[in-house]
Amino acid sequence: MNTETRLNHLARQGELLATAAETAGTDATVPTCPGWQVGDLLRHTGMVHRWATAFVVHGYKEYQPDGGEPDLDGAELLTWFREGHAALVAALRAAPAALECWTFLPAPSPLAFWARRQTHETTVHRMDAESAAGGRLGPVDRELALDGIDELLTAFHARERSRVRSRTPGTLRVRATDGPSPAVWTVHLSPDAPPRTVRDDEGPADAELSGPAELLYATLWNRLPASTLKVNGDLELVRAWQELSGITWN
Repeated sequence: MNTETRLNHLARQGELLATAAETAGTDATVPTCPGWQVGDLLRHTGMVHRWATAFVVHGYKEYQPDGGEPDLDGAELLTWFREGHAALVAALRAAPAALECWTFLPAPSPLAFWARRQTHETTVHRMDAESAAGGRLGPVDRELALDGIDELLTAFHARERSRVRSRTPGTLRVRATDGPSPAVWTVHLSPDAPPRTVRDDEGPADAELSGPAELLYATLWNRLPASTLKVNGDLELVRAWQELSGITWN
């Protein structure tokens, strides 16, 4: 997926997030983020958008702390969120292909990194807002879902800080069953190292999660239960993923 396509998704996902948040109200609880209300979701995501925008606009070469969350609620908070989202999209669209700045996951370029990371940050939190609004989670484009699964498995959980470990070594297969072309990942889990993921059917698997790409995406990002998918094999590996794979801000 190229940067322009990701930015089109980012623009749309942010609009959908704001609409769902407005429908739910900022004091509504967020079932997919226990302990959060919609106001917390907007403050967090809006803060992340502004934090990312600063790297793109100013070209910071080293990590910079975020600017904190505002003391806003209700309509003012929604306006603040929309303004920050629009500024992020504009900054990424205006950035040069040769942009140089700090990043924290592997990517072909800093611009590609920030476009990808903020697209999935926003898409996942759009699902959170929809859960608060009480409706079904909206669809996720197949290619967008596959891109987000790949970022999660091959980038986030390739880092030493990944908490995903298994009691004994094992392999978890992730298979998208929809679409014209296959999409398969094999995740090697162990007790003492972060997962190692390859993008194919690498040998036998101890467990497999399979289903349409959008359901895999929502499940692997812990927005739907594993029961949404077809699950075969060692359930302990699946439980290890669901219990330990959550991505947190700090």
